[in-house]
Amino acid sequence: MSAAVPTDDPLVRERAHLASSRAALRAMREEVEALDIKDVTANWVNSIVLERQIEDRIKALADLSHTPLFFGRLDYLPPTQHGQRFYIGRRHVHDAHGDPMVVDWRAPVSQPYYQASKKDPRDVGLRRRFGYTGGELTAYEDERLSDPAELERTSRLLQAEIERPRVGPMRDIVATIQPEQDEIVRSDLSGTLCVQGGPGTGKTAVGLHRVAYLLYAHRERLARTGTLVIGPNRSFLQYIEQVLPALGELEVKQATVDDLVAHVEVRGTDEAPTAVVKGDARMAEVLRRAVRSHVTMPTEPLMVVRGSRRWRIPAYELEEIVRELAARDIRYGAAREALPQRVAHAVLVRMEQAGEAPDDRVQNAVARNAAVKAMVKECWPAVDPAKLVLRLLGDAEFLAEHAEGVLSEEEQKLLLWTKPARSVKTAKWSAADAVLIDEATDLVERTPSLGHVVLDEAQDLSPMQYRAVGRRCTTGSATVLGDLAQGTTPWATASWEQALTHLGKPGSRVEELTAGFRVPTDVIAYASRLLPHMAPGLAPVESVRENPGDFEIREAAAPSDAAVVAACVDALAHEGSIGLIAADARIAPLAEALEAAGLAHLSPGEETTAESRLTLVPASLAKGLEYDYVVLDEPAAVVSGEPDERTGLRRLYVALTRAVSGLTIVHAAPLPGQLAPSA
Repeated sequence: MSAAVPTDDPLVRERAHLASSRAALRAMREEVEALDIKDVTANWVNSIVLERQIEDRIKALADLSHTPLFFGRLDYLPPTQHGQRFYIGRRHVHDAHGDPMVVDWRAPVSQPYYQASKKDPRDVGLRRRFGYTGGELTAYEDERLSDPAELERTSRLLQAEIERPRVGPMRDIVATIQPEQDEIVRSDLSGTLCVQGGPGTGKTAVGLHRVAYLLYAHRERLARTGTLVIGPNRSFLQYIEQVLPALGELEVKQATVDDLVAHVEVRGTDEAPTAVVKGDARMAEVLRRAVRSHVTMPTEPLMVVRGSRRWRIPAYELEEIVRELAARDIRYGAAREALPQRVAHAVLVRMEQAGEAPDDRVQNAVARNAAVKAMVKECWPAVDPAKLVLRLLGDAEFLAEHAEGVLSEEEQKLLLWTKPARSVKTAKWSAADAVLIDEATDLVERTPSLGHVVLDEAQDLSPMQYRAVGRRCTTGSATVLGDLAQGTTPWATASWEQALTHLGKPGSRVEELTAGFRVPTDVIAYASRLLPHMAPGLAPVESVRENPGDFEIREAAAPSDAAVVAACVDALAHEGSIGLIAADARIAPLAEALEAAGLAHLSPGEETTAESRLTLVPASLAKGLEYDYVVLDEPAAVVSGEPDERTGLRRLYVALTRAVSGLTIVHAAPLPGQLAPSA
């Protein structure tokens, strides 16, 4: 006969609360599923909208069996919060009486879980952290913040959660948010915030949790205006796509900058010098001049026939109307729409002077008059943004006319196509061309603005790309995330102040995260040797990890393919995900070597669906990704694969800092001199 489990065991009581909370969550979900809306809505449109809202609510109430429903507990001291106890979790759960069983981590009452300390306990007597294996509660750890005899110590469970192996997409960090991260997450919606953070400081996770917090605190406003997360590429977006749904937020859209400006099919590429000029902020002035050049002054009077009468507007008066509109800071298209109404108003003035009493219907009819339409078409013709850019890039005289005093002759030559395209459809547009078309489109017609935009890996954007993003949040705010040391494009951001100015948010607050939670101590210390050579002035990341991590450098005989395969086999002996990172030119031969050895592997972005733990990652796509163990092939090849040494070193810095638990470097060629022990 087995011994009875003592009922005073705290772990037993906490497991019982977890079971009760899960049962309450199921009841909440079943209650929503049982809703009958057949007689609630007045029409089919409202019915469809309500059905969609109910479906989303059911999804948000899903109980993910391997995701802890709560991860912490706060016991407040009386009389604060009436001395109550609150369980902190990913979403709110209440019982049949409406009393909270789990409190949303974003609620004000939960904030001390992240901010309270021995120095500032914030009226918290006890903070309890929970440890889980899968979905089962297996451990707990208490901090008695009000007890002066208890020393401040590092949380063992917190450290274990940070270092826990991961396979597949990025997961949330809601249980491990640090005080400095929490302050950024809960910053007010009204202001734009820029976060500079080195590898492993959690800036991406902070940005995503900030979205979740803002949707909690300003749900009605953001539901009306919308939110958007912008990442550097599709692989990155696939990697992060599960974070917000895990926090119960299903409506946040994700896109790349290329998605935002997809006005034409991109089939071409630019040489680096050309792309730099196309991405320069001065191109905005060139485009503005080119758009406005279509406006011409009228030279003939206008004759409007209404019934048996004719109304004549002299050329000088028409010119005054056109000049006044041209001088105003409004979109080209909006001014074009206003012009016929202005002309019609001039006609109505003459009608009134003649004793007639025209109303708005008469003015609208005059604005639609054939003579007025012809005059507008002649003086203020419609502009097709893509055709405008096509002409700028293909017509040297047209470009020179509008780039005079803005771009040098050498820069203009870089812009011109060697073989001008005949039409928008046949042109081999580049990604930078699409951004120019987006700028021209906004000059013609205002781009709709969202309530909040999160821009990740922002250091790689050109000034014109920043402008494209800024157009999407002119009436809203933004969270800008990046690391100047990881800028790997020829037009990479030089300073956040410049970037925020191009974004249209000058003077915004810049916060820096320097505590590293992801990259092991030995790995980040090794990678930081590159900082003085590529980003002098930036503070190195200081790892707070107690585990130094596994770090090894293996010198191999050329070619190093067999040694790389052996390193991957060794890495697969560990738990978690494996990333084999190599210069883009080395991907094909390494893929063949892995296949020959019988090692199945994935490409970035496929981790969410396939079973293999090994991903073969081109260095150009490694940014923002993370793996438990990384095998890095030929650092020298990563550096030499870039246009210049500084960019190559930055690419190498990115590749070196993707590991969570261990890094193995395999090389046959000499390592870059900057990584020598004395560097």
